[in-house]
Amino acid sequence: MENILDNLVQFWQFTGFANCNFQYLIMILIGLVFIYLGIKKEWEPLLLVPIGFGIIIGNIPLFPGLQVGIYEEGSVMNILYQGVQRGFYPPLIFLGIGAMTDFSALISNPKLLLIGAAAQFGIFGAYAIALALGFTPAEAGAIGIIGGADGPTAIFLSSRLAPDLMGAIAVSAYSYMALVPVIQPPIMKLLTTKKERLIKMKAPRAVSQTEKIIFPILGFLMTAFIVPSGLPLLGMLFFGNLLKESGVTKRLAETARGPLIDIVTILIGVTVGCSTQADQFLRGSSIKIFALGALSFIIATTFGVLFVKFFNLFLKEGNKINPLIGNSGVSAVPDAARVSNHVGLEYDKTNYLLMHAMGPNVAGVIGSAVAAGILLGFLG
Repeated sequence: MENILDNLVQFWQFTGFANCNFQYLIMILIGLVFIYLGIKKEWEPLLLVPIGFGIIIGNIPLFPGLQVGIYEEGSVMNILYQGVQRGFYPPLIFLGIGAMTDFSALISNPKLLLIGAAAQFGIFGAYAIALALGFTPAEAGAIGIIGGADGPTAIFLSSRLAPDLMGAIAVSAYSYMALVPVIQPPIMKLLTTKKERLIKMKAPRAVSQTEKIIFPILGFLMTAFIVPSGLPLLGMLFFGNLLKESGVTKRLAETARGPLIDIVTILIGVTVGCSTQADQFLRGSSIKIFALGALSFIIATTFGVLFVKFFNLFLKEGNKINPLIGNSGVSAVPDAARVSNHVGLEYDKTNYLLMHAMGPNVAGVIGSAVAAGILLGFLG
């Protein structure tokens, strides 16, 4: 009888109930909120649902030494997490993004690249503020990249500059990507006049297949020579686009933008969610990171819109750019471009801005990878 009681006590000690505390319950609740927002509100469900469930998995209270936790070396979750820690998931995501991205809007109107560049001020603005709040230069650089609204880039950079903060940075970046339709419209409306919102842009010119093939090769050479440290992201992005546009590698392009990116998205979402264990995540620094992430995102949107207004001072009537596409300089593709189009249609049911907004939107993808390369080169 005594042995049975001892066994029951030992069994109880190994259960999650015996090792639970309120911090784990808070994180599980956060995971449930992510799942709710992904399913009910349809806010980036492909990201929020895996991350939310990953948060729940990572915060099941464990008895030390079971070798199943994400931070326990040799466990299955730890092995899957290596793709995040060592940074080989993000380039695979960029390969898929390249294979599904049409750069025609940017090729037909190259000046839209400047809008994507202007939006990167959010990254460097947040970097400066993070330094003022006491973060180290490397940590500040990793936090600042949240302003690019690019989860894979945030993971890639934080895994090298601030591994201890990677969970909070990644969750923050993906959260703000999902909140693009909520955060950006009020800023866009605040910074523009009704007359500016009604600007109709010229239809983009037709882009030849030759131009589409040359662009990823030339774009890669230019950006890689300027920022070699961004090679893993830029190389895979432009290579994926070449697979799409070459016309002779359709199977590879379909694999990259289909099964491959889906599998890696699942692995990133679940493992990033798992990494937010209560004892690692519920810190004062996490709150600061979320606040700085929101601020960097607001700065990026503001600079994008204001840059277009400034740029219009030098453009003739008929060639002016609608400032509503300034928000799309962040790399949340295609959500930011859809926001531009949606707000534009609120004021003119015939003013479709989606194709125009895709130019700075895809430029933002390139811009965030270049910004990450710059920060990695200086701080890595």
